[in-house]
Amino acid sequence: MLKLFPARSVMAPLMAVAANIILVFVVYSIARVEYLLENWSYFSQSVADGRIWQLLRAGVVFDTPGIFYTNALYVLLMLFPMHLKEREGWYKGCKWVFIIINSLTLVANLADSVYFSYTLKRTSWSVFGEFGNETNFAKIAGVELLGHWYLVLLAVVLIWGMWKLYVSPAMEISRQSLVRYYILSLLSLAVAGVTVVAGIRGGLFNHWYNYFAAFPLAYICWRLLKTKKPSSRRKTAGILCGAAALALIATAPIGGWRHRDIRPIAISNANAYTSRPIETALVLNTPFSMIRSIGNVPFHDPHYFDDKAQLDAVFSPVHTPTLPDSLKKEGKNLCVIIIESFGKEYIGALNKDILGEGYKGFTPFTDSLLQHSAWWKYSYDNGQKSIDGMPSILASIPKFVRPFIVTPQAVNKLKGIPALLGEKGYSSAFFHGARTGSMGFDGFARSIGFQNYYGREDFSKDPRFGGDKDFDGYWAIWDEPFMKWFALKMTDMKQPFMTAIFTASNHHPFRIPDEYAGKFPEGSMEIHKTVGYTDNALREFFATAKRQPWYSNTVFIITNDHTNMRGFDEYRSDIGSFYGPVIVFDPSGEISPGEREAIAQQIDIMPTMVNYLGYDKPYVAYGIDLFNTPAEDTWAVNNINDIFQYVKYGYVLQFDGEKTTAIYSIDDHLMRNNLLGKVAQQQKMETELKAILQSYMDRMLSDQLTAPDNP
Repeated sequence: MLKLFPARSVMAPLMAVAANIILVFVVYSIARVEYLLENWSYFSQSVADGRIWQLLRAGVVFDTPGIFYTNALYVLLMLFPMHLKEREGWYKGCKWVFIIINSLTLVANLADSVYFSYTLKRTSWSVFGEFGNETNFAKIAGVELLGHWYLVLLAVVLIWGMWKLYVSPAMEISRQSLVRYYILSLLSLAVAGVTVVAGIRGGLFNHWYNYFAAFPLAYICWRLLKTKKPSSRRKTAGILCGAAALALIATAPIGGWRHRDIRPIAISNANAYTSRPIETALVLNTPFSMIRSIGNVPFHDPHYFDDKAQLDAVFSPVHTPTLPDSLKKEGKNLCVIIIESFGKEYIGALNKDILGEGYKGFTPFTDSLLQHSAWWKYSYDNGQKSIDGMPSILASIPKFVRPFIVTPQAVNKLKGIPALLGEKGYSSAFFHGARTGSMGFDGFARSIGFQNYYGREDFSKDPRFGGDKDFDGYWAIWDEPFMKWFALKMTDMKQPFMTAIFTASNHHPFRIPDEYAGKFPEGSMEIHKTVGYTDNALREFFATAKRQPWYSNTVFIITNDHTNMRGFDEYRSDIGSFYGPVIVFDPSGEISPGEREAIAQQIDIMPTMVNYLGYDKPYVAYGIDLFNTPAEDTWAVNNINDIFQYVKYGYVLQFDGEKTTAIYSIDDHLMRNNLLGKVAQQQKMETELKAILQSYMDRMLSDQLTAPDNP
């Protein structure tokens, strides 16, 4: 514990607070450098382009509110004007408050550097809603601690450093005039209060030159008033200089004399300091991201269109099926297979145009299945988390701003694939190998019309399988036994049926059953062997399904929930991180196999299949019917770090909510050549995207996720 300031100084607590807050800034900066190094493959291009110092400096802008949010209590305890607290025991307690709070924020920043590779963003408060039902965090944390021991060591060193370098004030209150003590203490609290509030709002350094102007005035004030009996002229001049200095300091955070920059800083402001959306994660810090997302209203009307008719003319999610009976396939079963983290990167057959003919991938069975399936050259996910996948795939609701399942609008009335097909007499069931309640999947499955839900508990009751012996120890039942059980359970269902399964094995900590040790290529990343295992589980599923009476009368959709670990720069780019498969396999051959030279996305699955299976009433879906939409009219949309990406007409447009910030060729997978202002379709794309966004927001807010003629 350092004691740097004179024992008799009433200002010692304020100076100690300033020194300790500066210490926290240093810790945050070290954590940001660690974040950069931990995720070097994602930010190396920023370094190569010479932007890294700009990003690190911008980080201080967001560290300031993060630090003052979390240290406000500490500042108050240190500076509260009460002479009875001026003793060593009180300040020891303040030190413990400081160390505990800043140790927790440090751990949050370090831990988030590992989680980034899964989400490509800073963690927000919504993580508690997403994983609130999980009970396996102790095991997962244990695995991560072992795998990232160096972060544990770094945390210990930094916490020890904060303890040793902490500055503690020492004041002998018995030697102080209480009048002087309270005047200066109140002044210290006022200065600190303005600083904390300004820091929290993000304006502390808005007009930094005010501080430089204030310091000379404050020094002159001190020189004029330091004598015991200053003359009236010196006293007047000193007071005026002091008042001017205080005025400059007080007005600096809110915009000086001429204007007021009083809007509190938000997470989205990070985009102003970056050239790529993914860089916002490096600029932000986790405490700020979590605190500023508490209670945020996820949806608001952007007012791009004041005329609803004009809006609907550009885009409307209301579908009115008009397929002739000859194109409908009524009575066919539908089976949707959502494979955890099954990114396009791992599938060799889907990478000939991206990674080259020589790339083999890790999915030999999926490669063989593609020879008999329909798939799209440009296919995209609509989110980056498991909790985003279900609404996109099964209800045609993309993830904008925040995962739909954890928003208040999740209770809106809506109809997913099972509800729509249920009106046609379909039975339905959803399968997930984790315990019931995991990720909130059971509740959402019910809300979109699934009649039954089957989880780990149901699997374990079936004597034909191994029960909890087939539990992977972390998340769920291993994919292979659970998918075989899934195939057999469909045999028990009344046809026609609609089912969906969400697999789990291709997930951190990327383990496979002991009997498969060494049987799948290890590759360059730990996920590669679990991709191989899951691909083999898919093979075993189809081997079982082929023997069932319903097989030839079933259409299979194979897709992923989101991408995961990325080994190539093409898949680390803003748009590459959304490259996911959309595969349609029809054993009867009625759906022609082969690659479609068009765009597909997860939200297209619902309108494509309900139309194909003969649904004939109006419904709401944000995607399109891939089988009956011209290739030039296909499109995709997603959101990364508050930047919307719109894919159409051979381009990828990036939009920050107000303006287009970049546009790239659809084949510029590395996103190196920004064509902003050089593409004829740019304005048209921006208008269409605005219509999609406003329609989405308006319907969320007004609970209009079902068609007016078919509520």
